[in-house]
Amino acid sequence: MTTGSRSAPGSVPDPGTAGRAGMVSRRGFLRTGGGAAAVAALAPVLAACSGPGGGSGQIRLVGVADQQKPVDELLAVYRESHPDDRFSTSFAPTDQVQTVVRTQLAGGNAPDVHVLFPGSGSAMSMVELARAGLLTDLGDQKWTEGIPENFDAAYRYEGGTYLYSAGSSVIGAVYNKKVFATAGVRPPRTWAELLDVCARLKARGVVPIALGAQTPWVTQLITYALVPNAVHAENAGFDGEMAAGRATFANSGWADALGKYQDLQRRGFFNANPNGTTFEQQTALVAGGKAAMAVQVSAVLSTFRAAAASPGDLGMFPFPGGDDPDRLWIPAGIVVGLGVAARAKNTARAKEFIAFLGQQENIDRWATAVSAIPFKRGPSTKTDPVLDPFLPIIDSSRAVPFMDQSWPNAEVQPAHFAAVQDLLAGRTDVRGALGRMDEAYGKKS
Repeated sequence: MTTGSRSAPGSVPDPGTAGRAGMVSRRGFLRTGGGAAAVAALAPVLAACSGPGGGSGQIRLVGVADQQKPVDELLAVYRESHPDDRFSTSFAPTDQVQTVVRTQLAGGNAPDVHVLFPGSGSAMSMVELARAGLLTDLGDQKWTEGIPENFDAAYRYEGGTYLYSAGSSVIGAVYNKKVFATAGVRPPRTWAELLDVCARLKARGVVPIALGAQTPWVTQLITYALVPNAVHAENAGFDGEMAAGRATFANSGWADALGKYQDLQRRGFFNANPNGTTFEQQTALVAGGKAAMAVQVSAVLSTFRAAAASPGDLGMFPFPGGDDPDRLWIPAGIVVGLGVAARAKNTARAKEFIAFLGQQENIDRWATAVSAIPFKRGPSTKTDPVLDPFLPIIDSSRAVPFMDQSWPNAEVQPAHFAAVQDLLAGRTDVRGALGRMDEAYGKKS
């Protein structure tokens, strides 16, 4: 999921999945006249070394900025048992990494270990690079056996496992507990209850749902929260049907999801002028008690908590898109991870490091560092208690990856951003919005 130009843990923006800010399309880089100059200018940045030693034999790792915390922490642990291994690590903004590393992979001079985005939909996505033969299969490693089947599309391509990622961020409602208590309402469990709660909050002069749609990546979150119930609960194979050309956005449950999004606005449940409200303003509205909740990705919990008088004032609950709480489906997007280049100079040692990351305690460490839920959990795994309501849903296989992680190109997501903004502004209707997304989906990568 692309989440804009700012940086936040784990990854919003880059939540997890996160944040492919400023990403180039799959056709983009090689057709731009400044490509060679960009590579030359950024090469020193991406070659910056933070590990000991130099020269040949180093394991070179390049990631995005949001990965620096978990990589630094886990490398320190890894070196305790591998004191002779030398690492060169560098981190750069997502758009730069996607441009430079993608070109290096094609040229055979890529880092051994590099940032890799789950699923498809970007120039540095797992599917795009695996299809091009640029990744090493990690499927012989023990940790891969624990990947839940419903997340296969994020990690695997045509039988191979190419992505290491510690887990997922979820989308739900971050809410102000004091505002809810003052209004005498509880987190709703059904769509009907949600509408009732919002009406009661509005009657008390509180903005029910803060929406910062001026920040493009925020526009997608309500849609993503509603689509699992509107689409995947009824047809788990929808993404495959889309890929095969047998389904469209416009003639599917996507229309119901966007219709509900529009209904929330028509009922006056958003703040005034969502298209003129930023993510930062959305955060302040909820943290300050002027709004009751915001539909957001769990990776930004720390941002909301930092803005609140007390972190304990805030909670999070699954945003209900249907009428049966026992059949609620949610979006849970695998966060940005790592891959091993097919032409890595140190393949065996690079894979050994990935195998180390796949140990349960290290999956837990990485997930904690980026505010994610580990894709598998052991007896000692501890997650943020605020995410407890989401765990039974994930464990019941009623979670689906963020929608863009299965899209075939990098054109659909910005089309979605713009369509939602136009929908909120009254410049289009649901069918027109989804028609634009269908058009973008059909473009060649």
